[in-house]
This record gives sequence, C-alpha cells and structure tokens, in this order.
Amino acid sequence: MLKHKNLVFLGTSHIAADSIKEIENAFAIEKPDIVAVELDPARLHALLTERKPNYSIRMAFTLGFKGYLFAVIGSLVQQKLGDIVGVKPGSDMLRAVELARDNGRRIALIDRDIQVTLARLSKAIGWREKFNFFIDLVLAPFSKKMRIDIGKVPEKELIKQLLGLLKKRYPGLHRVLVEERNKIMALKLKALIENYPDKKIMAVMGAGHEETVLEIIKAGQKRQ
Repeated sequence: MLKHKNLVFLGTSHIAADSIKEIENAFAIEKPDIVAVELDPARLHALLTERKPNYSIRMAFTLGFKGYLFAVIGSLVQQKLGDIVGVKPGSDMLRAVELARDNGRRIALIDRDIQVTLARLSKAIGWREKFNFFIDLVLAPFSKKMRIDIGKVPEKELIKQLLGLLKKRYPGLHRVLVEERNKIMALKLKALIENYPDKKIMAVMGAGHEETVLEIIKAGQKRQ
C-alpha cells in the first residue's frame, strides 16, 4: 500500500481472493471518504449487473479488428483464469464499490472508457507485435521462465519484470494499456485531491499501475 497526503493506493489482482481481503482490511483501517476505482461506467455497469461481455462482430467496425480481437481473447482468458481460482474477474473492483456504496462513501471512476482504449489499441498494434503474439501464444505453455500464482497479487519485482517484457515485445500495447491509462488515472486522482482536499481517498487499481500513477501526481504537484 502506498500513501501520499490524503491519498491511499491499493494495488490488486482482478482475480485474486487475497485482493478482496486486502481491500476490506484497507477500507476498515483507512476509513476513506472517497473510493476511486480502475473502472469506467460501462465496466462498472457490467459488474453490478453480472453481465458477461458480449462482443458482437459488429463491434469490430467501431473498435477496429485488432482492438475487437484483443477484447475477445482478453475476456476469454480472464474468464478461464477466474474459473481456475474460483474468483470472477473484476471482483476486487466490485468489492471496493460495494464497500463504498454500503457505507455511504463517494465512488469515483478513474479509468478511460473501454471503447476508447480498445479503439486506440487497434491502431497501436503493429505487424511485429502480432507476430510476437502468435509466437508467445504457441510457446507459453512450454515456458518455465516465470511461474505465477494467479490466486495471489504478484510481488512488485515480478510485476516490474512483466511490464518490462510487455514494453519490449508489445510497445504499442504497453503504451495504450499502461502508459496512457496511468496518465489518465493520475489526472483524475489529482482532480479529486484538488476538489476534496480534506477528504481521504482510497484508489484501487491493478497492481503495477499505482507506483507510476503516484509518480505522475507528485511530478505534477512539484511543477505547480
């Protein structure tokens, strides 16, 4: 957990039961006034209604084929991993929202619209990244480089290794999914800090985002 002034960061895994417990413990200890989550309105609605993603082929025309394909494959992988550990994808974010709602706390959605992210992703992925994807897809089951317990939040060092590998092999993917969204979440959290200076804010986001988001916020405050 990271802290900065009235802001508390909690890095989670979207399919780890441990993350749900950590969120509950952090909420009880920190008693935040505002709970900021790595969600946009569409994804929050899907979690609250328990609606499974429905990626119609027509969406390929608005998202772009590569963005559409990424959404479909990503959703299937998350569902499969969730089935393995017995936790529905997004349960961490949903639990944070439930705690805020049940205790009368303000909820802030700080992620970019998923449709925008997927559309940008479709334009960002080049042929080299598509080639790397198919190579990794074939070799992944036989790789012994990294063993990850998907039922727990990965250690910080492992997260850094994974993000470094992602940036090296998939620079476009890393730019859209990590770099751009880090900046957006930082800007939205910065606005919350300025608008509610006397309120404690608990930001819940996927592990790997929190350190960079905090660095961006601090850098922006130093320039003021």
